[in-house]
Amino acid sequence: MNRTVVLYLATLIVLIPIDFLFLGLVAKGFFTSQVGDMLGEIRLAPAILFYLLYVAGILVFVSGSVTAAWPSTLLYGALFGLFCYATFELTSLSLLKHWTWAVVLVDVSWGTFVTAVASTLGLLIADWLAPRV
Repeated sequence: MNRTVVLYLATLIVLIPIDFLFLGLVAKGFFTSQVGDMLGEIRLAPAILFYLLYVAGILVFVSGSVTAAWPSTLLYGALFGLFCYATFELTSLSLLKHWTWAVVLVDVSWGTFVTAVASTLGLLIADWLAPRV
């Protein structure tokens, strides 16, 4: 199997369960208490599209290079997560009256962490399953 496909799938398979665990269990009460009146039912198509595009972004900007190593992937994954999540959160804070600094801090911290972990573990799994030649 093509290494890029393995890297993509490994990153996706790491990211989704960790993110669901955080959003569905760990932080659900927090987000509900902060912006609960804005929450609705999860729309599956946009959620799937987000994960597919986000992982593509991780490969393009973080882990897809033939020279990617776990230390740089950890760093650049954290930075990619920081920039992406901060873009959404700070835009929301500037436009939505119920958005709070607490939500921004928690979600940007989470995005930084989960992207660093998913990109790094995805790379390590790809190196194991489809070593570079």
